[in-house]
Amino acid sequence: MIADVLAETTSRMSRAVEAAKEDFSTVRTGRANPQLFQKVLIDYYGTPTPLAQLASLANQEARTLIITPYDKSALKAIEQAIRDMPNLGANPTNDGNLVRVTMPELTAERRKEYVKLVKSKGEDAKVHVRGIRRKAKDELDGLKSELGEDEIARGEKELDALTRQHVDLIDDALKRKEAELLEV
Repeated sequence: MIADVLAETTSRMSRAVEAAKEDFSTVRTGRANPQLFQKVLIDYYGTPTPLAQLASLANQEARTLIITPYDKSALKAIEQAIRDMPNLGANPTNDGNLVRVTMPELTAERRKEYVKLVKSKGEDAKVHVRGIRRKAKDELDGLKSELGEDEIARGEKELDALTRQHVDLIDDALKRKEAELLEV
């Protein structure tokens, strides 16, 4: 029973860590990265549609991204959605066949703002992992009547180790992203 609770908790914590890494990847660095556009929704015939479903994305250069829509009628909508995207600062150009997005250089001040944003996202992820831990601890406490206190205490120690491990994974991803942001 304790093993089941810990297995479910491990799975949920791992998903939380992956979600945090995915969230970090949406914060732009000095380079153009197709993952920056993961959360861009295009109004395609009245339906919000993810950009990846409407077009292919490719890096042309370090700071230039080429977006080739599968349907040319979506060009204007794609261009507008990218222009309206907050925290990007990119100015897309449309040549009738594709959209070319050139990322501007990041200033030192802007880099520091992005580091703060990433740290905030990292803290949110750690809070989420701790919430998963709290729920698992409640489940373990519910098993006290069926199992002995020693087994529950052992399970809680394993739970704490799992939590520490997943928080460390988030911290590592945060450090990598911070180094990437501050790299000139």
